[in-house]
Amino acid sequence: MRRHLPIEPRRIVLIKSHSAGIGDILRSSAAWAVLKNRWPKVELHLVFLTRWPGYPSEALIQEHHLLSSAHFLPMEESHFWKARGVGPQTWGRLLPALKEIAKQIQPDLIIDHEPFGLETSLSALWLRSLSKAPIVGVNQVLGRGLLYDVAGPSLRNYAKQQDLSWPMDYTERDFAALAALGLYREGQKIVLAETESGRLFRNELIERLPQKRSPVIGLNIGCGTLDAEKKRPDLNVLVSVFGKVQQSIPHTLLLTGAPNEQEINRSFIKKYQEQWGDEERLIDLAGFTSLSSLTGVINLCDGFISSDSGPYHMAVAQGVPTLALFNFASPEHYHHEASIVMMNDFDQYSLVSFFENVNNPLLRGTPWNG
Repeated sequence: MRRHLPIEPRRIVLIKSHSAGIGDILRSSAAWAVLKNRWPKVELHLVFLTRWPGYPSEALIQEHHLLSSAHFLPMEESHFWKARGVGPQTWGRLLPALKEIAKQIQPDLIIDHEPFGLETSLSALWLRSLSKAPIVGVNQVLGRGLLYDVAGPSLRNYAKQQDLSWPMDYTERDFAALAALGLYREGQKIVLAETESGRLFRNELIERLPQKRSPVIGLNIGCGTLDAEKKRPDLNVLVSVFGKVQQSIPHTLLLTGAPNEQEINRSFIKKYQEQWGDEERLIDLAGFTSLSSLTGVINLCDGFISSDSGPYHMAVAQGVPTLALFNFASPEHYHHEASIVMMNDFDQYSLVSFFENVNNPLLRGTPWNG
C-alpha cells in the first residue's frame, strides 16, 4: 500500500551513493537548500552508502550547516553469478546500521536520490519498513517507480521538462526526485559555510600575510591523483601568467592542496622563482589544511582560482568569486556562478579580467601594464 506524503515533514532521510568526492556531494547542497526553504524547521539527515569509506569529504559534510546529521555506511561490491553487486556480508552490516539510524531519526519522509542501482532502493525500503515513512525516488528505468510511494521523472525526462541541456548539470540530478514533491532548483546555488576549524585557521593565517596590504588570491592547482592528472593545469602556463600579472597588480597568492599535492606546489614555486625571482608573495598551504580548515582559507580570499577539483566547488559554494581552469570542455561540471576558462585560452588578460570582477577595490579597475 502506498503511503501518503506528509504535508509538513519534520525529519527527512536523504539517501545518496553516487560519488564521495567533495564536489559531487556538495552539488547536493542546492537540493538541501530548496528543502530547507520549503520547510524551514525540517531536519535533513544524509545517509550515504559509500564505496570509499574514510574519504576526506565525510568530515566536512558532517559539519554542513544544512544537515542535522550525515551517516557514511561502507558498501563493498563483489561479483555474484557474474553480476556486480553487494553481497550478504555487506548487507549484514548495512541493515543493522540502517535500523539504528531509523531508530535515532524516526523519519517521516525518505528520499532516494539515486537513479541507478538497487542498493539505495533496498535501503529505502528497509527504512520504510522500520519507520512507516513514505519514499520518494526517481523513475529512471521501467518498473523502478513501483519501488517508491511517489517517483519523479528519469534524469533525461527531467532535463527535457526543465529545458536543460544534456548531459545535464550534475547539480540538477537531485532535483529529479524533488520534482515529485513539486520542488525545483529555480537558480538555487550550492552552499557551504565556513566551519569553526576554518575560522580558527583563517585567523592564524592572517598573521602570515604580508604586512603591506594586498589582495589575497587562492590558487588550487590540485589534481594530485593519477586519475585526475589529465585535469591538472600546465604549470608553465600558470607560472607565466601569474608572474606577468604580479608585476603590475601585486597580490598575495595562497597555494592550497592536499598532502599528495605538495610536490606539485613545490614544482610551481621552483618554476616561479626561476622565471620571476620573487616568491615573497607565495604562501604554500598544501598538506596543512583539512577540507574543514580550507573553508577558512577560501573565506579569506578575495578570489579563488582552481582546476576542476574539490576546492573549485567549495569556493563556489562559499560565494567567493571563482575562476575554474579546464583542460577540456565539461559542461556538466560547470557552475553558473564561476568564470570558466579553457587552459588553451588562459593568459594574463583573462586573469586580469577575473581580477576586475573580484570584490576588492585594490583589484577592480587596476591599470594593467602588460
